[in-house]
Parts: sequence; C-alpha cells; structure tokens
Amino acid sequence: MSSKKLSNTLFFVLKTSVSGLLLTYVLRKVGLSNILSHLGDMDLRYFVLSSLVYLLTIFLASLRWWTLLKRSQPLGKLFPLCLIGSFFNHFMPGAVGGDAVKAYYLYKDTGQGGISFGSVFLDRYVGYFALLTIGLLAGIAGYGELKVIGLHWLTPVLFILFLSGSLLFFRLRIGRRFKAITDFYAFFHDALRDRKSIGTALLLSSAIQVLTILEIYLISLGLGQHPSFTALFVFVPLIITAMAIPISISGLGLREGAFVVLFGLTGIAPETSTSISLLWFLSAAAGSLPGLFVYLRKRKSASSA
Repeated sequence: MSSKKLSNTLFFVLKTSVSGLLLTYVLRKVGLSNILSHLGDMDLRYFVLSSLVYLLTIFLASLRWWTLLKRSQPLGKLFPLCLIGSFFNHFMPGAVGGDAVKAYYLYKDTGQGGISFGSVFLDRYVGYFALLTIGLLAGIAGYGELKVIGLHWLTPVLFILFLSGSLLFFRLRIGRRFKAITDFYAFFHDALRDRKSIGTALLLSSAIQVLTILEIYLISLGLGQHPSFTALFVFVPLIITAMAIPISISGLGLREGAFVVLFGLTGIAPETSTSISLLWFLSAAAGSLPGLFVYLRKRKSASSA
C-alpha cells in the first residue's frame, strides 16, 4: 500500500472513530430507548416534506453554481452533478467528498482544472458567507434573547474569524507556483469582480440557508416541537460550522452534540434534540437518493463510450 493510500485509510479510520465515540457518548447520555421512542413518534408527512425541501436546495445550489460559472455550462449538466455530489456526501463520506466529485466531472468535460475547482470552492465560499451573514443578522435581531443564555458574542466572533481567514488565505496565495492553482485564484478574483453574478449567488445562497432552516423546523414540527426562529437562525449556522470540521463522517456525532448543547439552552430535551438531528440527516439523505440513479446512469454511459 502506498504512503498516500495508507494516510487516507488512517484518516478515514480516525474520522470513523471520532464519529463513533461522539455518537456513543451522546446516545449514552440521552438514552437510546428515549431516542427510538421519539423517532417512532415522527409524523412522516413532515419527514417527506423536509426531504422535498432539501431536493429544492440542491436545484438552487446548481443555479448558484451556474451563475458563478457565468452560464458557460448548461444548467442541465450542473444539476445532475449537484445531485451526485449530494449523494456522495451522504452515502459515501469515507470515499470522495461531493465537492470533489462535482469538480472532477466538470474538469472531465472542460479540461480546465482552475475553473472547475475554483467554481466549486467559490460556490461553497459564497454559501457559507451567506450562512454566517444570516446568523449574524439573526443574532443582532435576537440580541436580548441570546444574551440571557450567554451566546450573544458567538456569531460576531465567528463572522470576524471567517473574514480574517479569507483575507489571509487570498493574500498569501498558497500554491500559486502551480498553474492549476494560479488559474484557481484568477477565476476566483475575476468572479468576485462580477458584482451582478456575486449578488445573484448571494441571494440564492440566502434562499438555500433559509430552506435548510425550514427543513429542521419541519422535522421539529413532526416531533411536536416548536423551536423559536431566533434559535434556528442563530444556531443552525453554528451547527453547520461544527459539522464542517473534518474530524468525523458526514458530521455524525459533532452535529448531534451541537444540537444537544445549543437547543438544550432553549429548553428542548437532549433526546429530542438528538432525534431532530438524526432525522434531519436522514431526510437529507433521502432527498439525495436521486443522485444515485444519476451517477449509475453516468457510469453506464461512460462504460458504453
């Protein structure tokens, strides 16, 4: 086994172990029987509706990617790639990330590595910026409510850290000696100068994030819970940030722990918070299943060719 394969295997084992340990800790704390009881009480109508909303976010994400690529690629090609990427994120997290799959297939079609990987990165970057902005605005609107539980400072600090990291990353231009990386930076800066495209992408990102919050709210309703919108708009960006830390499989364990800690501050029981977290993941996984059929069809077409 090569050193690269060995390191990838070890990293996968580490992520699996972290997810397993975190999930075990959470489940032992809240009680597996309590969670199973909550899962059994779920109103499936809300679960299905949440999955459909997630499917809509995938379509909006493909529109955002299409916009950032300045409509140089047909939307009919980008939407299937987003479906495939979502499927990989939920069902094959230990293999290749969904963003890498999207960039790979776009590169195969265009032969332009900088644009392919740059557009996927910019797509993710704009989405996260919109997410943090929503969290910051919600934090300002609900300042009094957040101050009571001592979290009024968290979203501003996270927003400042994001901006500081962005400035540092693009100022240093790490790896610019390589042509693909140079093309990546060139695409990124060129795209940022197109204010109309960036503005449209930010609007689409805001819609995606609001729909993501709606998914969690629907799951909560299905369990008979009514979390405050201030909590949802402030806590969801924090939860997604925790999930993005690359030390677990698809954020498993980190997501559940964040739900328990944050929603526990609003009076929601730990077993209920954990159930909402798991059902949110499962509803998104169900919504990403069409990506499997698109991927198999794409593989079949490639084999025939």
